[in-house]
Amino acid sequence: MEKTINHWKNHPNLDPKLREELNRLSESELKDAFYTNLEFGTAGMRGLLGVGCNRLNIHTIRKANVAFARYLSQYPNVFKTGVAIAYDNRYMSKEFAQESANVLASFNIPSYVFTTLRPTPELSFAVRELGCEGGIVITASHNPKEYNGYKVYDNKGCQLIPELIDQVIHEINKIDDELAIEVNLSDKQKELIHWIDHEIDEVYIKRVLAIQNRPEMDKSNLNLVFTPQHGTALIPVTEVFNKAGYPYILVDEQCSFDPEFPNTKSPNPEEKVAYEKAIELARKVNADGVLSTDPDADRVGIVVKHNNEYILLTGNQTGSILIEYLLKTKTQLNTLPKNPVIFNTVVTSDLGEKIANHYGVSVEKTLTGFKFIGEKIAKYEQTLEKNFVFGYEESYGYLVEPFVRDKDAIQACLLIAECMSYYKHEGLTLVDVLNNLYQRFGYHHEDQVSLTLKGSEGSQKIKSILNHFRTSLISDFAGLKVVGKEDYLLGEKTKDGLKTKLDFPPSDVIKYYLEDGTWLAIRPSGTEPKCKFYFCVLGKDEVEVKEKFSSINQALKIHLE
Repeated sequence: MEKTINHWKNHPNLDPKLREELNRLSESELKDAFYTNLEFGTAGMRGLLGVGCNRLNIHTIRKANVAFARYLSQYPNVFKTGVAIAYDNRYMSKEFAQESANVLASFNIPSYVFTTLRPTPELSFAVRELGCEGGIVITASHNPKEYNGYKVYDNKGCQLIPELIDQVIHEINKIDDELAIEVNLSDKQKELIHWIDHEIDEVYIKRVLAIQNRPEMDKSNLNLVFTPQHGTALIPVTEVFNKAGYPYILVDEQCSFDPEFPNTKSPNPEEKVAYEKAIELARKVNADGVLSTDPDADRVGIVVKHNNEYILLTGNQTGSILIEYLLKTKTQLNTLPKNPVIFNTVVTSDLGEKIANHYGVSVEKTLTGFKFIGEKIAKYEQTLEKNFVFGYEESYGYLVEPFVRDKDAIQACLLIAECMSYYKHEGLTLVDVLNNLYQRFGYHHEDQVSLTLKGSEGSQKIKSILNHFRTSLISDFAGLKVVGKEDYLLGEKTKDGLKTKLDFPPSDVIKYYLEDGTWLAIRPSGTEPKCKFYFCVLGKDEVEVKEKFSSINQALKIHLE
């Protein structure tokens, strides 16, 4: 590590601002910035901004782009069709997008770069609309302001699946020195960088508006508060609502594209504190609910007014409600396709599947990550065996129509507004709808607990936790017998003492099934220094499921001591 630090300190190519930062770092900060190379994982790279090989900066971005360009060069078409590039409102996002275009141009690969910030789902759409061979988006999604990230897409607008990402990682590992990468473009290469704007926006918005099931419904009954959390959803969501006729009120303080995120405690719609200002406004205007997107607009959360309280729904609850609304509506309107299928993940609640099965719709599970859902969509486009009707993850990500191959909060906002307006005409809130689903399919309490473990020691601790659950023979949690275990890294399912193979790519996830139908799962986050624990607890009523969750969570903590 000391050798690497000295190499950076003495290298003439080091960016001057990064050199200044490097000279200010304390010993512990130096260690964290240089103890490892910033990992290029299954979702690309995401990390703290700053100097060092374990940080996102101009040099590590160049390294990633050289690797991606070399990977893309195996597809001769890329030199004609190029790569679409988008970015969000974070620090260095536009600079990293420009640098990405420069590096691609140095390999004679054209690029199509948005002139200003755009949502991640629109980047996915742009790849497909322009017929590009790949895509890049610069974003750290819902992470804190100190982070940024780099995600890569295939020619279907889907994030690269593991076997393809492995090829990019192979190219990254060939690059010994990111500081040695210089980008000097000829005039001809500079002409390979194209700027795009409204021509993509207009087509994308038109496609989003077409997802409506009841476009003629009276929408004036709805009163929504919307916050983009300083991010990219502001313009597309308001344009969609205006054209579709849904009334809304903005949280004005959270509408600036400020990389400091100054007027929100968190830009993450999974966290209750993200909604404080929006709920404060909702109370003033007596709103039916709040919609909050994350900065790159691939996730959306809902707060619903019910019995004069504002209640935050989980991603699982929202997904279940949307499935009920979609399938009920499509059945009534006779628009449900033959052999319909819904996709979700191995850590998504079982409630949505039970609702889908009630309507005769099959559900297929994938690993966590929307790229796996995109892969499934592409598969059935080829085989024509099944027809996509919805895809979702517990982490507030939804896809209604597959002209995008990633989570799309713009589509989701429109569907949620339609759903809320429809049920309000019926005299119901979305909480009423959820409670009705519990009456029909049993009470489900889904929850997630995260253990944040930063730095090299934290990384080792997370590995140790997964290894403990992988190797320990655990017979019960809070007195509920373990009746099955799935280890997605080993590709094994154990039930009644028998081992069978799992048909999933290897992934560091462990899932336990308990005797009452409850399950819990453990996995390290792919984007943050966290170990995540997922719960889907079943019971006869709300009191029982919450008590069970508390007991199981306490039993789980014993294994972490």
